Amino acid sequence: MSEKPAVVLVHGFWGGAAHWSKVIVELHRRGFTDLHAVDNPLTSLADDAERTRKMVRQVDGPVLLVGHSYGGAVITEAGDLPNVAGLVYIAAFAPDAGESPGQISQELPPAASENIAPDSDGYLWLKQDRFHESFCQDLDADEALVMAVTQKAPLGSTFGDNVTSPAWKKKPVWYQVSAQDRMIHPDNERRMAQRMNPRKIVELDAGHASLASQPGPVADLIETAADELGS
Repeated sequence: MSEKPAVVLVHGFWGGAAHWSKVIVELHRRGFTDLHAVDNPLTSLADDAERTRKMVRQVDGPVLLVGHSYGGAVITEAGDLPNVAGLVYIAAFAPDAGESPGQISQELPPAASENIAPDSDGYLWLKQDRFHESFCQDLDADEALVMAVTQKAPLGSTFGDNVTSPAWKKKPVWYQVSAQDRMIHPDNERRMAQRMNPRKIVELDAGHASLASQPGPVADLIETAADELGS
């Protein structure tokens, strides 16, 4: 069996690298020993893509880039590096050239869009008392509370940053749809997935935070991608 690729996990809005904690534990149990989780500043797509590229460049050998939510836009922009072997999208944006996450969301607004509020400094917050129902309705109340209080707000302008050259047009792709997603409309996820012609689409009966509520099936898809890249 081929050696497993390095995995670089990229978080989205309203969270940091720790959102991947359960997936990290699950992948490690399965023999993935070269695991990385980038912590992006969420200040612009260019900044976040460059931060991700810096981490990828530190890895010797092939990398499987995995993005959740807005992290899908980041891996779409940063996945052009030669050692990136494939892209896995977890309930994620996958914009085409000239598209932004904000534009995609406006075309088909998600259920929880009204629960996003800007502050006086231009950062977008998910209202704490609406976080559970919006982001992670399939987690318990305590876990949702910690996510709500520790959320990492993006600069609002980041939502409007366009992808320049989508890596999914050149790299193998896998996609997980969250059928009960309230942060990205599930039909938007299905549309973005289908147009990329991925090697596999998995649909889970999950909210937006499927990486936390269903880490086993999410790890299954990442493992499938790794196995297919190695074969």
